[in-house]
Amino acid sequence: MEGMPATAKPGFDDDQDGIRRRLRDRDLLKRRKAEAEEKATTQWVYGQLLDSAVRSHRKHMTSLQSALTHTGQDAAPKRQPIPQTERMTQNSLEKGTIQTVPIGYISSCFSAKNGTPRQPTICGPSRATLQIRRSVFNNPEHSLIGLENYSHVWVVFLFHENGHLSYKAKVTPPRLNGQKVGVYSTRSPHRPNALGLTLAKLDKVAGDTLHLSEVDMIAGTPVLDIKPFIPDYDSPLHRPNVDSDKSGLQPEGTTCAECVGSDFVAPSPCTDNAQLALEVEGKDGGHGQSADPRLLNRKEKSNVLSPGDASSTSVPEALGKDLSTVLEELSAFISQGNDHLNLGSSSRESQASDGRKAKPLKQEEDGAKPCYGEEAYSTIAGWIREPPVTSLEVRFTPQAERDLGVFLGPDSAEPPGCNQPRFKFLRGPKEAASAIQGILAADPRSVYRRSRCVDRLFFFTLDTADITCWFGPGFAEVLQVKPLAV
Repeated sequence: MEGMPATAKPGFDDDQDGIRRRLRDRDLLKRRKAEAEEKATTQWVYGQLLDSAVRSHRKHMTSLQSALTHTGQDAAPKRQPIPQTERMTQNSLEKGTIQTVPIGYISSCFSAKNGTPRQPTICGPSRATLQIRRSVFNNPEHSLIGLENYSHVWVVFLFHENGHLSYKAKVTPPRLNGQKVGVYSTRSPHRPNALGLTLAKLDKVAGDTLHLSEVDMIAGTPVLDIKPFIPDYDSPLHRPNVDSDKSGLQPEGTTCAECVGSDFVAPSPCTDNAQLALEVEGKDGGHGQSADPRLLNRKEKSNVLSPGDASSTSVPEALGKDLSTVLEELSAFISQGNDHLNLGSSSRESQASDGRKAKPLKQEEDGAKPCYGEEAYSTIAGWIREPPVTSLEVRFTPQAERDLGVFLGPDSAEPPGCNQPRFKFLRGPKEAASAIQGILAADPRSVYRRSRCVDRLFFFTLDTADITCWFGPGFAEVLQVKPLAV
């Protein structure tokens, strides 16, 4: 058998391959088992931590509930149980936490924040409508009955487009050009409670809709409440002076002691009595009686002492003279032909006859500013009337004037065969031009745009017009007025 090739044992290679496969399978099973055990261990650890946190939280909540229960029992006597809904509402009102529900949404000639006036007096022709929601009242028109008797209304609304709910204790009003003041000394929209308040002119009430003008709210503004404006309650100028320590007289015929003591006439309310007295003397030569008993009644009240005064000697020396003597001297002064005094600055009738403003008869020797008119009843920050940012001159290019002249009012008849743009709120090009002038004269740019974007164009929308302008030193120029793209 010598010379024959050696052959391998049958089935040997197959056994080797099977052993290798079994070893690989065993290793794979070990790895999978190890991974499963590790995963199970991790889940068990996290489960224990979660259970511990839950138990700790429950224990803490139980202790808090127990403490609150004992506190409530010690602070107040036991009462009858209150339904949960009523109890939640009562607690919310007591803590000042309420859920606001808009009574309606503003439909305004301002569609975006950019270019919207910051105060209602800046743009008089601005108009808006407010429709009371039927989800608030079943008959919303009933809620407006009697409101047509008022000329102005307070509108309480939300600054819904602040962009964020953050706020700071100090803000930089645009009129201060970067200077910081406290947020509560301004009307900044960025406040802890983003509530706005504006005084709007009420043009008319039609069913469940209010037609307003002189507004500073953009379209879509949620309105929370409306209240009638009553000058007798809301204006300090119409409130009687009840400080008997200063005047010693009845509130109806008094003003600040400094005004009377310095021999200068306050337009209201002392001037009102002075005017009435002079009307009596002028009509009847100073000897007869007026046909209107209210004049004599007011004149008599001007010399009545307060209930706490026993005699005229108790009137403070700051008055110097009683009111009747002041009225007589004032009458003699006017009869001399001085044309610089306007007694009717507190009444509309005298304003119509003489447009000059009331001036003090004699300035204070110490240089103090006299208190007359509204200044005798309220004060405001100096930067409100004299801000660092001055009013701008507004110009229109010839192209802008032509563009604006194409627009029609909401009630204007459109010429046949012509598709001209039409305003929705403004009554025509003339009123639109007045509104644009008011907006730009107050410089609607932010402090950042004034300092960093001087050479850039400024865009804003007014009603259905898209306006392009630019700003220069001391002026703003309108470049074009185009219909707003729908």
